[in-house]
Amino acid sequence: MNKNIPAKGGSASGGKHILPPLPYAYDALEPYIDARTMELHHTKHHQTYVDKLNGVLEKYPKLADMPLEEIMRKLDSLPIETADRAAIKNHGGGHLNHSLFWQIMGPASPSQGGPKKATDEKLIEEITKTCGSLEEFKKKFSETAAARFGSGWAWLARKANGQLEIYSTQNQDSPYLTNDTPIIGLDVWEHAYYLKYQNKRPDYIEAWWNVLKLLP
Repeated sequence: MNKNIPAKGGSASGGKHILPPLPYAYDALEPYIDARTMELHHTKHHQTYVDKLNGVLEKYPKLADMPLEEIMRKLDSLPIETADRAAIKNHGGGHLNHSLFWQIMGPASPSQGGPKKATDEKLIEEITKTCGSLEEFKKKFSETAAARFGSGWAWLARKANGQLEIYSTQNQDSPYLTNDTPIIGLDVWEHAYYLKYQNKRPDYIEAWWNVLKLLP
């Protein structure tokens, strides 16, 4: 489990995964992320990942009670069909990735209806030790996010040995697939920013730091 932010996707009785509610209103991240993008991203894109994940898991009752993080970690060794493995990778990753994404963001200031940033001092200390400074971390993370070709995510993840690493993944690939634990994730699929920023991904990335709760 992510020791900094619990990132589990919602689940209901019978092993069905559910769309987790946002911990804030759709317009709470404005002006940095617009309300329409948040609504579509949450109710359409994330909901689709949940629905398609549930559809494929219905074929494998033994997986119903297994945490999705564990399924992803063991995906290559599970006795399932190749096409279903790919579907779980895509839709399970989409569910986990977005569940974390919603949690680590919040209103930029109390004037926007939310609490002050819940910064993680221990994480800041680790980042500073790893990258030299918080500013250097933000620079490297932003460069990684901007450089991801096509759709994907930028991550700060914890390796199995406890070390922090910045990298990106394609599509909805989850850090859990390589036994890493995601701490900070930035969605750089166009649907995450195109209505407001069009093709200006670097502008979206720069604005996003204002709504990331863990860091000042």
